[in-house]
Parts: sequence; C-alpha cells; structure tokens
Amino acid sequence: MKYIYSLALTSLLLASCGNDKKKTVEDIIETNNLELIRQKKAELDATAQEISIQLKQLDKSIKELDPQEKVPLITTFTAEESVFDHFVELQGNVSTKQNVVITAEYGGVLRQVYVKEGQNVSKGQMLAKIDDGGLSQQLAQVKIQAALAKTTFERQSRLWDQKIGSEIQYLQAKSNYEAQEEAVNQIQQQIGKTIVRAPFSGTIDDVITEQGSVVAPGQSQLFRIVNLDDMYIETDVPERYISDIVKGKEVKVEFPVLGKEVDAKVRQAGNFINPANRSFKVEIAIPSKNLDIKPNLTAKLKINDYTNPKAILIPQSIISENAEGQQYVYTIIDKVDNKATVKREFIETGKIQGNYIEVLSGIRNGEEIIDEGARSVKDGQEVKILVVE
Repeated sequence: MKYIYSLALTSLLLASCGNDKKKTVEDIIETNNLELIRQKKAELDATAQEISIQLKQLDKSIKELDPQEKVPLITTFTAEESVFDHFVELQGNVSTKQNVVITAEYGGVLRQVYVKEGQNVSKGQMLAKIDDGGLSQQLAQVKIQAALAKTTFERQSRLWDQKIGSEIQYLQAKSNYEAQEEAVNQIQQQIGKTIVRAPFSGTIDDVITEQGSVVAPGQSQLFRIVNLDDMYIETDVPERYISDIVKGKEVKVEFPVLGKEVDAKVRQAGNFINPANRSFKVEIAIPSKNLDIKPNLTAKLKINDYTNPKAILIPQSIISENAEGQQYVYTIIDKVDNKATVKREFIETGKIQGNYIEVLSGIRNGEEIIDEGARSVKDGQEVKILVVE
C-alpha cells in the first residue's frame, strides 16, 4: 500500500513540474519575485489536494478488494464456573447491651465517690455513698423495739403453750413482733438505696455527678458504666431480604475510622417488620478482644445473602439489549487459529456484584465470549482474535 501511495505522489509531482521544467522551486525562490512565488505555491497546493483525493480513492478500493481489511479485531475470555458470594451493603452502629447510666435511688447529699473514670469494677462493687439523712439512727431504734417485741412474743408463746393467758395476748405479741421485723427490713432497704453499686462488671466510662452534690431519686445521673465484652452491630435490613439474611450468615465488617476490617456472623435476625421503614433488625456479633472498637462507632456491613457454587460471571459492559428487552452477548464458534465466527447468545442474568453480573442461562462453562469489540460485531460475522499477553 505504501508503494502505491509513493508511486501516485511521484507521478503527480512530476506532472506538475513538467509545465515548468526550466525553473525549479529553488530557482523561483532565488528570484525574490513575490508574485511568482505565490503563483508556484498555488500550483503546488492544487496538486497536493488532487493527490489527497486520489489517495482516499485508492484506500477505499483496497478495503473493498482486500477481505482482511474488513475483519474486525476482538478479544475474548473463557466463561468459567466459580463460587459467587453476593453481599448486601448496609451501614450500622456498634452497640452493647451493657451500657448503662446509673441514677440515684435515694435523695440526699452524695457523701463519697469511690471510683474514677476508666476504672474497672466488678458486679456489686460499691461505687458511691449517699447521706441517709438519719436512717441509721432510726434503724438502731427500731432494732431495739424489734428485740423487745421478740422477747415479749417468745415469752407469751411459752405461756400460751402451757395454756396460760389468753389467745388474744399471744396474737397481739406475735403481730407486734412481726410488725417490728418488717419495720427493720424497710429501713434496711432504704439504707441499701443510699449505697450505689455496679449492676454488672465493666468500666466506669464517666463520673457524671461529683462528690458533695445533692441528688434526687430517679433523676440525678451518677455514673456511666460500660462493658465491652459483649458488643454487637445493629442495622436495619429491607424486608425483601428477610428469607435470605438469617442467623449464621457471614458478614464482612469495615470500620472506616479505624481502617480495620473483620469477619463476623449474624447472631440474631428480627422477626418484626417495622411498618415505618419496612425493615427488620439484625445483630452482628463482633470480636470482644478488640479494644479499639467502641459503642456507637459507625460500621459498613457486607452481609452474604446469596451464594452460587457454580456461577458464571461476566462484565456488565459487554451485555446488549434489543427492542424487546432481551439481553444478549456475542460468543465465537468455528474457531480456526485466530479466526472465528460471531454468534449471538440470549442470556438471563441474576445478581450483580461490582462490575460483574451472574448469568443464569444462555452461557455454558468453557464458552469463549467476546470482550473487547463486543459492541462493533454482528451475528454471523467473521472476526480475528487478538491475543492479549
């Protein structure tokens, strides 16, 4: 082809120069005659334009006569069965069921605070003491009365066993003794409320009220205690996944702030659909030994809702669609060396993961599918396969 181009160009240049054999371009430039130079340039411009037109005609003729010029170049890949795990991507927050703000059960002055922030405590450990407002003195008096009532009842009981005295005296003594015992128990319970204890083992995350402050029952917040040994992630899952996302499903958990990713499992899937957002709750257990993970930390979740052990995945970019909405791809048949014939295959697709989509039918394991060039070929067309290394 290059030879033809060179021959045509040489012939036309010779023809153009034949009209003025006496003067070359150099001779005309040496004359310093502007009019003559412009005239020569105009002649050469016309000649170049004519050559360009003729070259295009030659190129068109070559493409029509040479069949190799019509064969498009393509690349292919082989469809292979593989395990396909589909994941639903959601967002959740880290929670713990043992994250409690302790409030006062008794009103009075907060006399003593025995713990500080960050301190580990055990269940039942004393955290603070509220002034009992004289309950201890009342308890001492009631105990004296209870002791007297007990002695009276025991003596009256012995007399009653000997048939001495009246039944009413015996019952009065018994009733008085039981009433004093109940009074002792009530005051002891009241005094018990003045002692603030840890409801479970954990860490004092915050000392909210300082020593010496006046506190009110059920209103004044004293401490926040957190146990990080049983943390989980809670998220809302759309109702359409209620049969796919169940207990035991694998989850990939990413914490963007920490730059960490862990593998976990669904430990509980709710059975109640929230009518407000048509979703159900899911809890994902997370490792308890990782101290970097804190309550209310944001997590990105990828929950496995579908697995196909023999799936064929293809790029979404090679799929075309006809006017009826049918999806198809192009495969190759009758392959000989690097030449083959294009065949259109209608397919049914399934779930999408990233840039790939699952093929449910239409493609068999081992078939060669056109990748690059898929948009420029036709059914039955001959193609040339480009080997990509």
